[in-house]
Amino acid sequence: MPMKTFLTVLAASAALLPAPIPAKPAPAKTAATAQGMVSAADPRAAAAGAEILKAGGTATDAAIATMLALGVVEPQSSGLGGGSYWVRHAARTGRIDAIDARETAPAAAGPTWFYAADGTPLSHADAVPGGRSVGVPGAIRGMALAHRSGGKLPWAKLFEPAIRLARDGFRASPRYVNAVASYGAHLTPESRALATRPDGSAYAVGDLVRNPAQAALLQRLATRGADSFYVGPEAQKLVATVNGAARNPSKMTTGDLASYDAKPRTPVCIAYRANRVCSMAPSSSGGLTVLMILKQLERFDMTGLGKDNPTAWHLFAESSRLAYADRNMYVGDPDFVKVPVAGLLDAAYLRSRSMLISPTATMPNVSAGTPPGAPPRIEAPVSEVAGTTDLAVADRAGNVVEVTTTVEGPWGSGLALDGAVLNNQLTDFDIVPVAKGADGTGYLVANRVEGGKRPRSSMAPTIVYGPDGKVRLAVGAAGGSTIIAQVAKAIVGVVDWHLPAQDAIGLGLVYAPGPVATLEADTAVAAMQPALAALGERTEIAPLGLKANAIEWKGGRWVGAADPRSEGVAIAEDGTVTRPARIGAAANRPSE
Repeated sequence: MPMKTFLTVLAASAALLPAPIPAKPAPAKTAATAQGMVSAADPRAAAAGAEILKAGGTATDAAIATMLALGVVEPQSSGLGGGSYWVRHAARTGRIDAIDARETAPAAAGPTWFYAADGTPLSHADAVPGGRSVGVPGAIRGMALAHRSGGKLPWAKLFEPAIRLARDGFRASPRYVNAVASYGAHLTPESRALATRPDGSAYAVGDLVRNPAQAALLQRLATRGADSFYVGPEAQKLVATVNGAARNPSKMTTGDLASYDAKPRTPVCIAYRANRVCSMAPSSSGGLTVLMILKQLERFDMTGLGKDNPTAWHLFAESSRLAYADRNMYVGDPDFVKVPVAGLLDAAYLRSRSMLISPTATMPNVSAGTPPGAPPRIEAPVSEVAGTTDLAVADRAGNVVEVTTTVEGPWGSGLALDGAVLNNQLTDFDIVPVAKGADGTGYLVANRVEGGKRPRSSMAPTIVYGPDGKVRLAVGAAGGSTIIAQVAKAIVGVVDWHLPAQDAIGLGLVYAPGPVATLEADTAVAAMQPALAALGERTEIAPLGLKANAIEWKGGRWVGAADPRSEGVAIAEDGTVTRPARIGAAANRPSE
């Protein structure tokens, strides 16, 4: 997607030398007596997770309950018809793991999946609505995999809060109402029933929203288990829905669903100053890109500069440009393309990239580098849009879970199955599979469409270990490719600027995936525009649809943080709510 178009979407949605690090962090024994904590983008979902913690559930149990509830109260952002990425810390062993529950393309998908009958590629906007953008949903299989390895309470118990919300109803929030009004144009008559009153009229803030079809689906999954979504009547109904879509019908089969698996992945980790930062591995690009941004900044005195110094934000922007360029060039599904993970995180390579950054001038041009082991590639246009939701959980034993989950764009494909929105995740692929180099040679792009492949994502659930080897911070975000910048900014805020996680999340953002940096409107960074221009930065000021969540270990307890731009809160297992002061009218702004 062209940058101007992406920023238009964001603006509209916002109108909504490192110390030695141990190979494995020590178990967080100090957290064993602290009560659990949940941070999520909606208070009803955070309450669902806190309920499960109070019932003796683990952080994994609470994360599942929170995800399920988010799918009810934020159906425009996530749900059963979408996918997710998990990063988890186990307190007893100190082990960190990751789960890739990203959607996959049907086996029939190929290089021209998003081409019109005349042989020309569809625009991103034309590719989204209907069946062809729908990937095999991974959310439920991801939850099941997580529960088998980290759950304690019965599977069905975790569904109870979400079933109540869908059956008995919840009050429409400003964000929910705006999501329907601003982003619901591609909803079909069937899916529009999720977003409007029974008579078809628009919901008002405070209206009771019920979703009996979703309640019934949740009850079936609670009783029959995750596999019932992937085989049998439910799978047949999903296939019929996407293949029979009036726009862009798919060629999905029940075999595509039956063969889907969520995959364990090894998180990517780096040493950053005296900390160890671990994030999601490919198929997501988010974790790698966050780590590259941080490592390229490490030679600069970010602490001495401080958050109010334009030079600090200039350095952040320059490091972002370099990392995004490498991300766009090299990252795709590692089961299909060679992703030079070790090369991209190679210390010598990242230092060479960092040496391109000057604190007194802006690079005239930015292009991808050639990390060790990199195959020949050509960068393709990026088509990811803002969307998604995030949650962070810690339990009383010190287990920590960070999950980012999504249906991709607002209301996904516009299709729904039994009250659940179906994703448009496949439009995260690069629609045109071949790009030409300067010599005219065509190169296959890493993120091209292939059957069974997972599209690249920016989601970056991240856990930071402090110098003592114990969990210091868990953070993630929503908002398309801004996720990467949001998470990197939050970590710089906590580690370099010694801010509480809440304040780090609330900082304004400088988002620079390319030559032009967007300064978040109505924040301190926007006022730095003249000073940044003096450093050679090309900038524009615009609202950004941001939505981050975090928990941190501070003062001998877990402290929750939620984005002041969102409706999110943090809730402890005893029910204590931490509600951030909102930024202006941000509570009414969607970050889808």
